[in-house]
Amino acid sequence: MKLLSIDHIPGQEVEALGMVKGAVVQTKHFGKDFMAGMKTLVGGEIVAYTEMLNEARQIAIKRMVDEAEALGADAVIGVRYGSAQMMQGAAEVIAYGTAVKYK
Repeated sequence: MKLLSIDHIPGQEVEALGMVKGAVVQTKHFGKDFMAGMKTLVGGEIVAYTEMLNEARQIAIKRMVDEAEALGADAVIGVRYGSAQMMQGAAEVIAYGTAVKYK
């Protein structure tokens, strides 16, 4: 499935099927969360959280694509991500866009 952040597919006429989304709330293991907290003392990238958010984005995209496929879509345009902290060490990630079918 083609996923685009722009609101059209160059050279392709499409029919909009509707908005699709996928969401996940992801958390890290306590031990990794503790080590990430220790990292704040010295600075630098907190790899455990980077990995957590990358994994969450992949799950959200998969769920969005599954929803688009259920509508018979060929592509999703205007793809965006959103995120929010749900609690200490847990984040919600949502992927959303417009499912379209080629004419």
